Amino acid sequence: MNIKPLGDRVVIKKVEVEEKTKSGIVLPSSAKEQPQIAEVVAVGAGITEDEKKKDEIKVGDKVIFSKYAGTEIKVDEVEYTIVKLADILAVVQ
Repeated sequence: MNIKPLGDRVVIKKVEVEEKTKSGIVLPSSAKEQPQIAEVVAVGAGITEDEKKKDEIKVGDKVIFSKYAGTEIKVDEVEYTIVKLADILAVVQ
């Protein structure tokens, strides 16, 4: 199933990152705060058709988004978040 965001919305998938403590203990993503870095999965037509916005973000970009932004959904056992373009703070290069 494909998700097609409407207007100026973006579908993102959070990047799962395991973290090690200084003593070498691996902390799984479920044991810590949710990541704020995600990969763009789909971009709405309101962004792709706007001359000013279309170059800001594209599918495949890694982005940093606001902590409590968006609506979380689960499709085919994969969790996605739908956010407005304004909730995306930066593109990670």
